[in-house]
Amino acid sequence: MKSFDGYKKGINFGGWLSQCKHTMEHYRTFISEDDVKKAASWGVDHVRVPVDYDLVETDTGSYKDEGFAFIQSAIGWCRKYGLNMILDLHKTYGYSFDEGEGETGFFYNKDYQERFYRLWEEFARRFAPDTDIVAFELLNEVTLKEYGEIWNNIADSCIERIRKICPGVKILIGGYYNNSIIAVPDLRPPRDENIIYNFHCYEPLIFTHQGAYWIKTMNRDFRMAFDSSYKAYRQACKDNLTEEYVNFPKEAQDGQTVSSEYFESLFAPAIKAAEERNAPLYCGEYGVINLASAEDTLKWYKTINSVFEKHGIGRAAWSYKQMDFGIADPHIDSVRDELLKYL
Repeated sequence: MKSFDGYKKGINFGGWLSQCKHTMEHYRTFISEDDVKKAASWGVDHVRVPVDYDLVETDTGSYKDEGFAFIQSAIGWCRKYGLNMILDLHKTYGYSFDEGEGETGFFYNKDYQERFYRLWEEFARRFAPDTDIVAFELLNEVTLKEYGEIWNNIADSCIERIRKICPGVKILIGGYYNNSIIAVPDLRPPRDENIIYNFHCYEPLIFTHQGAYWIKTMNRDFRMAFDSSYKAYRQACKDNLTEEYVNFPKEAQDGQTVSSEYFESLFAPAIKAAEERNAPLYCGEYGVINLASAEDTLKWYKTINSVFEKHGIGRAAWSYKQMDFGIADPHIDSVRDELLKYL
């Protein structure tokens, strides 16, 4: 499988320029140069920087130079500390993976799509001089499968317009079900050699999101160990999740425990598609909620890392701090030095 060089081991700066209070005070204080320096000291080769359109656009679509300046600062810090960067559009006008944002209509509204294209053209114009270290991620986590083919068309049009400004920039594209690994084969073959297939992995979700307050069916007090049996996992899913969140190999026996074979089975169709189409495969988000024990979090990272490494899959852990998954947070203190080996 083709390699995504320079983007093998990364960290997300979630909550800084996206999923946040969009105020200048927050932008200035949540992430600083010292945080980029610390991330570099952890041995990562890149950071993923999610941004919302609110950062750089007004409600009417005019651009805010002060918002673009924060992205430029991030690029400058990355360059200073020898890191690459992914610029991820986490929310666009008319669409967010988070229904609570109240953004709707993007996939069926040509005006919203045109605004999306123009924003990416603006990113391309402003950051063209930095595309030696910056890659573009078109949109975070398309949700419904019914958007899949529409999204393929939108992505093709966007790539075509970006290419007129930045012919060689690396561009990441993910699929439906929130960038699910199972959606990768339904992405179109890459238009050129600089397209990267992107997915997110929080599997098994019942473990990585145990007790998560944003999952409506989840018991807030539910906890489980990573190396539980498949029987225990299936029962936990039945008690806390709807069917759409359950993804276990049919051949897995009740008495077996989740191991690297689980991720091998889960990733296999996407790896096959990437190999056949000579496209790099990249995991833009993966991680464990801070309600799981630090010891079990470490076990999960070790297990998924072994499969990433075996197949040369680049990745960026979610997230640097806070956001319910923070690796810099006190919850991880007891295992952090060991965990950083398995990002």
